[in-house]
Order: sequence, then structure tokens, then C-alpha cells
Amino acid sequence: MSLLVVGLSHRSAPVSVLERASLTADAQVKLAQDTVAAEPATEAAVLATCNRIELYADVDKFHAGVAELSTLLAQHSGVGLEELTPYLYVHYEDRAVHHLFSVACGLDSMVVGEGQILGQIKDSLARAQELHSAGRLLNDLFQQALRVGKRAHSETGIDRAGQSLVTFGLEQLAGGGDVQEWAKGKKALVIGAGSMSSLAAATLARAGVAELVVANRTFDRAERLAQILSEGDDTDVLARAVPMESVPVELTRADVAVSCTGATGLVLTAEAVARAVEGRAPAPSADAGEPVTPGGSGRTAGPDAPQGGLPATGPGTDDGCPLDLSAVQGTAGFSVLGEAAVAGMAAADLEQHAAWVDNGTPGGGQRAAAPARPGTLDPAADTDAIAALAATVATVGRIPERRRPEPAEAPHRPEPVLFLLDLAMPRDIDAAAHRLAGVRLVDIESLAEASADAPMAADVDQVRRIVSDEVAAFGAALRAAHITPTVVALRTMAADVVASEIARLDGRLPGLDDKHRAEITQTVRRVVDKLLHAPTVRVKQLAAEPGGAGYADALRTLFDLDPETVAAVSRAEDSTTQRDRGPA
Repeated sequence: MSLLVVGLSHRSAPVSVLERASLTADAQVKLAQDTVAAEPATEAAVLATCNRIELYADVDKFHAGVAELSTLLAQHSGVGLEELTPYLYVHYEDRAVHHLFSVACGLDSMVVGEGQILGQIKDSLARAQELHSAGRLLNDLFQQALRVGKRAHSETGIDRAGQSLVTFGLEQLAGGGDVQEWAKGKKALVIGAGSMSSLAAATLARAGVAELVVANRTFDRAERLAQILSEGDDTDVLARAVPMESVPVELTRADVAVSCTGATGLVLTAEAVARAVEGRAPAPSADAGEPVTPGGSGRTAGPDAPQGGLPATGPGTDDGCPLDLSAVQGTAGFSVLGEAAVAGMAAADLEQHAAWVDNGTPGGGQRAAAPARPGTLDPAADTDAIAALAATVATVGRIPERRRPEPAEAPHRPEPVLFLLDLAMPRDIDAAAHRLAGVRLVDIESLAEASADAPMAADVDQVRRIVSDEVAAFGAALRAAHITPTVVALRTMAADVVASEIARLDGRLPGLDDKHRAEITQTVRRVVDKLLHAPTVRVKQLAAEPGGAGYADALRTLFDLDPETVAAVSRAEDSTTQRDRGPA
């Protein structure tokens, strides 16, 4: 039997796919049950977090196992297999062990080094034990993963490299500033009372929010969390619980809201968020965010001001200009800067206008008042071009401006009055809230983008070495354990041979007294033990090395051991181990 993991995470799939493939608690249970019911697998465990979905199994056939596990993931996630396949990754045997140990240490997390994953691995193991879908392999694997994760956090500074997803999300809401300074005095709403929501509530309370409201579908859980927060020694927050029906009202009072529920649909729609901030969003400043006129400066002109930010011009206001600019300044698609085209202009007027734009006069004299503009037409040298422009005017009615338009100013976005953190998968808060004025929304997708540039601590290398050492040790122990039933069966067979020979001796020497019989029995047993000691110890050592799995088969063949006897020993050991093993 061999360990196999098939899954997808924020490293292999976009958040939109992870969101659609997310599994409810009931779906996770059904997936584990269906996996052990499938032919290639005998054990199964599901690890599902906000940024990963992984199925672990003990399989006897690699290719059949990959096909079966991939199909089951697709069926239970509701995403078609063809769509899901490009985002799946597969790890087998030692690579699968390495992957889980890396996950347990936070090396594969969205926020490197975060410790929440240990609790999620523990929950995954507990669920598999409750379902009896975890046998000896997965029990040992997950228990060891928890120990490796704890070792990494205690022996290295990996905690400095990362933080919880909650803390990272709050830092993003604070614009990278100090979370405590940002949160101080704010009113917070936490939707949900699970592990992630509880952590968010505790983090906000310690950060110094003035008021914290907890909403949950099960009111008792919300009330219990609010009581814990109110009675905490390290906080003085005013916490209270409300039913889910009160969320829209509470949102109108909140400065920051965190949501992480197991809901399959949206908890907060964009419309609900818009109603919550209505009347609270500050107005944009007077010199930013206003409509930008084509070719203009971006400032709104007064009733008597010229278009495009130019001084007033027109026949008689600027010498030599043939155009009544005020008559055409509102023409759609035009500006009067540079080589602007003017609909309905006669060829002669176009020539004259071109000369005027070129800061020349019909007589060729240069106006001293304005410097020459680059890129304009020279009436003397570009007669053919001007004629072509005139022909185009006559045909299409206007000529596009040749001059590169001035860049439009970015629209101004007012400072947020409502901060939203969505840690749920699938999302709790409508992504359209991103576009609402006065709202800052941080969700799993934006956290994934932000974490891609997050610095990693030097301790990560040390954690990687710990993982590599632990994987080697676990593999050796696993391979050694694989041969143990064969060694036990061999020693059992030897004991049976000794017992048989002693019985035969009793038949031949019926007058043998008990003292001599015991001495002879002990001598024969010592001889057998000494003969078996060296080969059995050596075969365990060899089996622990990579590629040592064949030594068990060799031992069974050399001593003609009954395969069923070996299997019975293995089943008995598994049963004893399962009885002695407590909950995760």
C-alpha cells in the first residue's frame, strides 16, 4: 500500500476555481467515505481549508488511485473533471509525506509560517478517526505532521516570517500600517463564530476596537464568543452577540466587518454594503475625480471659461486665426489644440488655420508671442498634406487630432468608511463591493495577490531542512514497519517448530523430568533466536532504506511463509494500534 495525495490550492488554481470547488463539512465527510469505499483505497482523509482542498489516501495502485481520487474530488466539488484537472497536483509516497509536512510547517500557506494550519490538520485527522477512514498509515502520517509543524515553530523563527491569515488581512485593510493604530476606537462586526472568525474577533479585540459585535446562525455560539471576549484579561472591548438577521442593521454602524462562515451563498451582497455606507462616504475633493474633458486639463470649466483650459480665442481675439472657436468648442470628439480638425472647414480656411497653429502668418512672418509647436504642418512645405486633409474634411466631415492626447487623470476614490475582510471560501461578501465608493474590501483573492510579494524570513531554509530530515525518518520508519509483520510471522513459525520438536521429544523420552525438559526447551529456543537475530535485524535495516520494500518479499520466499499468516499479523497490529490510539 502507498500514500497518495490529490488536491488543488492557491498555488495551483485561481481563487475563482477554489471558490467553486470548496467543500462543505457534509461534502468532506461524504468524500472520505466514498474514497474508502472505492477499490484502490483503504484509508482516506480530507484536508480542506480556505485556500486548499486535498484528498489523502492509502492506495494499492498508483494510476487507478489518481484516476479515482480525481474523479471523486470533481464529483463532490461540483466542478467538472475536465475543468478541474489542469489545476490538480499529485504527490506519491515520499513526495506526499514531504508535501503534508511542508503544509504543517506553514511553508505552503498563503501567508508563509502561519500556524492556523496545524489546527486544521488536527481537525482533519479527528474527522477521519471519527469516520474510521484513517488507518495506521494516515494516523501515523497526520500525527507526525502535527509534531513536525510544532517542532518547526518551536525550533525556528518561522513565526517571524508569517502570521495568521487574519492578521495579514487586517494589515491589508490598514493599508500596510499599524493594525492597532488603525483599529483603535473602531466598531467591529464579526460574522461567524468558527475558528477563523473567533481568531478575527480576538485579534480585533486585542488591537483595541471600542465595540465588537458577533453574529452567527447559532446564536448560542455567538453569545459564548462575545462573553469570552468581554471577560478576557488582555482586552477591555465591549462585546455583544446578535442573530444573523441583525447583520444589515449592525453593518450600518460598523467601521470594519470580518466574515468567515460556511454559507454556500453570499452573506453580504453589494447592495447591502451600498446601503450600509449610504450617506457615510465622504465627497471627492474639488480638484480630483471630476470628469475629464477631451483634450482638457481635467478641471471643470465655469460658464465663461474656455474649453480645454485655453485662454479665450476667436475671430478678432487672436490675430490671424480664421476660426470662431466658441462655435465649435462643443463639437463631440474634437479639441481645438494643436492640429485639431474642425468639421465643415473649407480647404482655404484649413490652410490658414494650419498656418496659424504653426505660429506663422499668411505672409510667413513668425509671431513672437508664442514659441513654435513641434509636429505642426508647414503650409509651404506640406501643401500636398494640407490638400489631403482638406479632401478628408470634405469627405468625412472631420479629421482626427494628430497630437497625442493629454493623459486623463485617474478618478479619485474617497477614503473608505467601511472596511470589509472576507476570509470565507466560497466568498461571503460580493466581490462587486470592491467598486463601491467608501468601501475597502480584502478577500482571499486579494490576499493571494498581496502575499505573492511578501518577504520570507531566513528561517524558512531551516524549516525546509527540518522537513527533509523528518520525511527521511518517517519513510525509514514506514518501510521498517512494512517488514515487521513478515519478521513476526517468521518468529512465530520458528516458535511453532520449537514447540513441535519439544512435543516429539516428550514422545521419545516419556520419563524426562520437568527440570531437564525445561532446560532442553530453553536451549533449543536460544539456538533459534540466535540464528534468527542477525538476519531479522539486518533485514529491518535494509528495509528502512529507499528501495528496501523487496526484502519482505524475499524473506517470505526464503522461509516459505504463508502470505495469509503475514496479513493476519498485520491486521492484528493495526487493530491494536487503532485501539490504543486516542483522538487527534
